[in-house]
This record gives sequence, structure tokens and C-alpha cells, in this order.
Amino acid sequence: MISLYATVITPRLEYIVQFLETEMFGEKIHLESSQELFLKAAGFKINYSPYLFDDVFRIHPAGILHEKEIKEQFIQLFEYQKKKAFFATGGDYPFDIFSAIFYLLSRYEEYLPFEADSLGRFPHEASLAYKGGFLHEPLINLWLNDFKNYLHEHYGYQHFRVRKFNCLLTYDIDIAFAYTNKPWWQVLGGGLKDIYHRRWNLVKERWNVAVNRQHDPYNVYEWLDAMHLYCRMPAYFFFLVAKKKKGLDRNISTKNRNFQYLIEYYSKHHRVGLHPSIQAGRSYFHLKAEKEWLEVYTEKETIHTRQHYLQLQFPKTYRRLIEVGLQKDFTMGYSNINGFRASVCSSFNWYDLQEEKITDLLVYPFCFMDAASFYHLKQTPQQAYHELVKYYDTIKRLNGLMISTWHNTILSNGAMYTGWRDMYEIFMKDTVYWDAYSGS
Repeated sequence: MISLYATVITPRLEYIVQFLETEMFGEKIHLESSQELFLKAAGFKINYSPYLFDDVFRIHPAGILHEKEIKEQFIQLFEYQKKKAFFATGGDYPFDIFSAIFYLLSRYEEYLPFEADSLGRFPHEASLAYKGGFLHEPLINLWLNDFKNYLHEHYGYQHFRVRKFNCLLTYDIDIAFAYTNKPWWQVLGGGLKDIYHRRWNLVKERWNVAVNRQHDPYNVYEWLDAMHLYCRMPAYFFFLVAKKKKGLDRNISTKNRNFQYLIEYYSKHHRVGLHPSIQAGRSYFHLKAEKEWLEVYTEKETIHTRQHYLQLQFPKTYRRLIEVGLQKDFTMGYSNINGFRASVCSSFNWYDLQEEKITDLLVYPFCFMDAASFYHLKQTPQQAYHELVKYYDTIKRLNGLMISTWHNTILSNGAMYTGWRDMYEIFMKDTVYWDAYSGS
């Protein structure tokens, strides 16, 4: 048993203790606000207060975990163990690691005023991680690694939790088919638009599919099945199932039987989640209806979700997910850059900062998305591959959780996406396969 002394025990402190128990310590942490009982306790002790106790490890609080309001925080970055850190204090450890983790994990900065992008999202340019130059690092996991080494070297503590590397491959199915399973007037209208814009490669592709000379490029499902069967690894498929096409919600009609068959099939062999439409992101009733529709065809309770276009606004989005019964969210990442939005490569419970409470909603952060690489970073498949493998190797070294996000559109053999499918196949066969079989 670990005893942790604090002058006041707050929900914020309890949240960080819960995270540390899950991620780092192999035993329970008992919170204590009585100095007398704390000093009498057996086992390893952590003093999280301004007071000094002889021969007791102390972290001096920066203050944020004892506050009840949301306000601008004074953050000054510095280097510690060749990594960025903040909330420097005068305890035995050079900074308040508990407060720093809380600031990043709770997405504190996303509750503060910021200039949203065109879709109302928090822009990565406004984040401390981007401005501080550590967006591409799972800084929390790196801190915890250093913290473990410090406690072991200076205090002989060694009861740490053994973590295991895990890789999750996830897919957003925004448009299940490029040309097939659509009304004829949509196919014709799309063809005329391609001709008008002189997109002759797409005109040729559309014609070849129509006369059965070519497979529908977005229909990559047999190939994906083969890849996952080869690696013996289940996948996560998030389907966009808006009842009405509107704006950015352009999925295949939910009345289309082949689309329904596709969802039924994947619910039996993989994990199927909801990709809430933009409409559902703004309406409880749309979200509830889409979840219930998906449950009809999967014949299972839908608990996994990722927001379409990563529409995530705190705390509104997560409260709505909880309200309809969604339990595991995979939205935590940016749409136009790769990296670690919450500076972590571990799943964690969402903390509702306005309500000051720990929730049961589990957040699964991703660090790489093909759409960010292709559309925004303008990377070649080779450049994207090197960035992907760099993240993979870093997370594997930390025994963390590697989540990547892919789209059937970009993994197609479509004229726009030459080389991306080949790149992904190399990643699956040369990297994922070996770790899956070795049990890393």
C-alpha cells in the first residue's frame, strides 16, 4: 500500500491517483489528509503538500489540483531529463508531475477561450504541446518512465505495474463505396462533375467500374480481412450512418441492403462502432437514433465511437456520448496533424472539468491518421510510413497503446491515392505481423 498525504483531497487529485494506479503503480494508493495517520502508515509514502516530513518523498503542489475553477494557468516550460516539463516547484522532484499530467490529460486548455477552426474545433496550433514542441511525443508516458526510475534509484521503490504494448488498427467508413450501391442519378451527377472539372482519371475509373472492368475502389473489405487474418488481429470499424445526407455527411444510404450486409458482417468478425454524423454531433436525438439503428444491424450494444471529422467540443460532446450510453471514444487526436493531442499513449477516463468529476467514459487517443498525412500534411506514402513507424517504435518502447486511424477511401486503389494501399500493406506485414505473433 502507498500512502499519499495532501492537505485537501479533491476530485482532481483522486483522478490523477486513479490514473497512476492504472498506469504506473502495482498497488493501491491510499489518500490521507491527517498528518498523524499518514506518518504512522506502513509502506511507501508520498508527501504531496507544502509541509516537510523527515525521510518522506515530497512533491510540492503547484496548486491546480486544489482549485475548483477553470482559469488561465501560468505555464513556463523547462528541460528535465531532455524532455519538456512545467509546473516547476521546490519539492524533492523538480516539478509537480501530478498537476502537469492533469493539465494535459483533462484537456484543460480546451476549456479556456480559443479561436476555433471552421468546424468549431480546437486547433492544434493553440495547444501547449504544439507551441512547446512536444506534440509528437507521448510526454506523459515519458514522464512516468523517468518518475519510476527516480523512485527506484532514490527510494528503492520497485512495485511498478507491468504494462504491455498494444496496437489497435481502426477504420472510419465515411463512404463505403465509390460508385456502386448508389442511386443512378448520383453516379451520373458525379460523372458529369468529373467531366466538367476535367478529372479524366476519375471519369475513366467511374466508367470501368460501371462496365465491370474494375472493382469499386472503395470496396477494400476483402483485402482488409486478409490483412487482419494474416496478423490475427481484430479491427475497429466506425460506420457513418446518417439517415439524411447533408453537408459533410455523405454516407451510403442506410436503406441500402449491401451497406447493411457489410455492417452485419463486420459486427460478427471485428468490433463495430458508431461514427456520429455532423448532424448527430449537434443533436442528442440524431445521435441516439444513429446508435439505435447501428444496434439493429449489429445485434449488439454499441459502445465504441469516433466523431466524424473529429468534432470534439468540451464538455458538450463527451456528455452527450455518455447520455446515450456510448462508453469508449476514439476521437482524441487532430484532423490536420499527427501527434498526441493529450500527450499520452494510454487509454484514460475522461474528467469533466466543469462538473469536477471522474466519468466512466474511456478515451482512446490515436496518434496517426492517414487523412491528416494525405490531405493536410501533403505527405507521400513513403513520408507517412516513416512517421507512422516512428510513432509505433516510440510507443512500443514505452509499452503503450498505439492507435492509428485509416479510411477505406485512402486505402483504395483509387486514382487519387496511388501508393497508400501498398504502404499500409508493408506496415501490416513488416511491422504489425511480427509483434502480433511474438506477443510483444
